[in-house]
Amino acid sequence: MNIQANLKEVLSELPANVRLVAVSKFHPQEAIMEAYQAGQRIFGESKVQEMTEKYEALPKDIQWHFIGHLQTNKIKYMAPYVAMIHGVDSYKLLADINKQAAKCNRRIPCLLQLHIAQEETKFGFSFDECTAMLETENWKSLDHVALQGVMGMASNTDNMEQVKNEFQSLHTYFQQIKKQFFADAPDFKEISMGMSHDYPIALQEGSTMIRVGSKIFGERVY
Repeated sequence: MNIQANLKEVLSELPANVRLVAVSKFHPQEAIMEAYQAGQRIFGESKVQEMTEKYEALPKDIQWHFIGHLQTNKIKYMAPYVAMIHGVDSYKLLADINKQAAKCNRRIPCLLQLHIAQEETKFGFSFDECTAMLETENWKSLDHVALQGVMGMASNTDNMEQVKNEFQSLHTYFQQIKKQFFADAPDFKEISMGMSHDYPIALQEGSTMIRVGSKIFGERVY
């Protein structure tokens, strides 16, 4: 498994405005260091405890992105250092992140997670729920979180037409709320979509951030 070669291959396919989140969850620190030595600085984790252990052990210029489903009681452990939280799927969660970020005197970048897949197992706002949350404007008083875009996961299917439609729907929704709620917010610009098996389609549909694990690190070791 040549992590550095795999990483370079993925990076070579990315347009200049797209960032790669190397999904390192369940992979050992040695694997992360191999990618780090090839220049990768953004890594994605889905378990707060695992991410915190890696944060404490590895170089401090790594940006840790939390890409899993977040439980409110775990926020405090990563609030001091997390670079971005991808999976905000309720106003309550956003408010809780804000509260913990305030204690650390930080402003944590967050993405709104939208449910675009056909599977029920995926988390996220429906488009209507997200719009309703934004319309209340309560989020505007949360000074310690910075909404910077949206995130979504397509259905886990071989039907790439369906995947394409799901990514399209997220991109369209992003443009809609950007215009309606974030017209004056230059930082609201991220569309986090695309994983190892479908990121080429996500790139075609306007992704600014892809989350790739197995294509770089190999299949996960549980």
